[in-house]
Amino acid sequence: FIQSRGFKTLKSRTRRLQSTSERLAETQNIAPSFVKGFLLRDRGSDVESLDKLMKTKNIPEAHQDAFKTGFAEGFLKAQALTQKTNDSLRRTRLILFVLLLFGIYGVLKNPFLSVRFRTTTGLDSAVDPVQMKNVTFEHVKGVEEAKQELQEVVEFLKNPQKFTVLGGKLPKGILLVGPPGTGKTLLARAVAGEADVPFYYASGSEFDEMFVGVGASRIRNLFREAKANAPCVIFIDELDSVGGKRIESPMHPYSRQTINQLLAEMDGFKPNEGVIIIGATNFPEALDNALIRPGRFDMQVTVPRPDVKGRTEILKWYLNKIKFDKSVDAEIIARGTVGFSGAELENLVNQAALKAAVDGKEMVTMKELEFSKDKILMGPERRSVEIDNKNKTITAYHESGHAIIAYYTKDAMPINKATIMPRGPTLGHVSLLPENDRWNETRAQLLAQMDVSMGGRVAEELIFGTDHITTGASSDFDNATRIAKRMVTKFGMSEKLGVMTYSDTGKLSPETQSAIEQEIRILLRESYERAKHILKTHAKEHKNLAEALLTYETLDAKEIQIVLEGKKLEVR
Repeated sequence: FIQSRGFKTLKSRTRRLQSTSERLAETQNIAPSFVKGFLLRDRGSDVESLDKLMKTKNIPEAHQDAFKTGFAEGFLKAQALTQKTNDSLRRTRLILFVLLLFGIYGVLKNPFLSVRFRTTTGLDSAVDPVQMKNVTFEHVKGVEEAKQELQEVVEFLKNPQKFTVLGGKLPKGILLVGPPGTGKTLLARAVAGEADVPFYYASGSEFDEMFVGVGASRIRNLFREAKANAPCVIFIDELDSVGGKRIESPMHPYSRQTINQLLAEMDGFKPNEGVIIIGATNFPEALDNALIRPGRFDMQVTVPRPDVKGRTEILKWYLNKIKFDKSVDAEIIARGTVGFSGAELENLVNQAALKAAVDGKEMVTMKELEFSKDKILMGPERRSVEIDNKNKTITAYHESGHAIIAYYTKDAMPINKATIMPRGPTLGHVSLLPENDRWNETRAQLLAQMDVSMGGRVAEELIFGTDHITTGASSDFDNATRIAKRMVTKFGMSEKLGVMTYSDTGKLSPETQSAIEQEIRILLRESYERAKHILKTHAKEHKNLAEALLTYETLDAKEIQIVLEGKKLEVR
């Protein structure tokens, strides 16, 4: 290559042209083949074209050499740019090839090279223990029996010699079984907090991976770390996702490796090693039988939904975390939230606090708690729905019919409130409040529930006539029919059919099916007549209550009692 400077020299024009022709010859030797072909193709025609171009432009002879020189210099610059581009492409291809060789070498040397980073980071939450000093059994409310069963685990972790002296061995694994939101994770944390030992948390889904052997490797890492820091607690949440029943699957031939490793680790403990495994699941029937045998998860603790006493304690616990009025009665809210879990009760209190903040109140009152309870049970209020006066009146008499039957029937549940405010799919409702959780129900209580359900349709019939009854009682009839059917087929409360259960009515004889239907009809007809008799007897109270609902839309238990006693409500 001849050095090309960016400034003019004192070379003569002839020498400059000569050096240009020499560089053209050298360029042909170094240019790529496709460029050579382009340069050498039809060379004569190119020269003729250049000569024609100079003649067309009428370039004087004195300037023609300079024109050719400029053309050659432009071509050389373009050629240099093409050469740089080709060199850059060669370097890029070389780098990519080297990286590809390095990657192939790494995969051949360690097939899980790319997984190693995920394995380490995926176990960070499990391998790094957490100290639960701030969580004790005082933080767990509503599951007293489960707390008592776990006390011995805490005693073992605090003082293992107390058990080893007598030759006793604590269960290696404890399985917490219960519905979602009942406090299984909180119980496990409380065990570690009470004993003041490291707490290892892992979710069952963390062990699952698309790569073969990763789950088993994570199990080994978790137990290795736990044994090195014994005594400690390992908590595996959602155990059914990793400990499900083993099946033969051609789609997943290695799917059993993770649970097999878990079984081996739990069975490989030395006696009294000090590692307590606590598993939690909502679906215990899906667990593998080998996992729940004695020697592994051999202690099962049920964590049920709290009863009325437990719900009261939970509500008080969460109410103490917010600003609430002293007139709030947690027991009333607890009685109206049958079947709520601890998590749902926490949500109820939180929504009440949000409602109070939106309304600009300084503290939470019973009104906000009742509002949030109704919102969770039946959906949000539909204040934007425009209901004409006729439908409002029908709804008021319908709901007051339910309330009248509940008030004047001996074995019915006490009334909590009545409203004609649309909420969810309903235009109104009457809320009944059991005094305590009912573990069993008498025949009289079941009949009372049927009578209350019939009250709405009976009220419509008595006030507006049979031609103007509405479809609003369909859900009431569903409830009454379901109760009557269970009384006949499940509870043995039919004299004609006797104390016999009929689980699968489809396999019964036509005569038996006809007898069952006949008994159900009799129960429903008698219930309808009882409801009609009560509403006819208390027609005045029925009218007063309906008018009060039309005026105030919502009435609580005390206001309903005032209206039915013939007194006037205070203007609010």
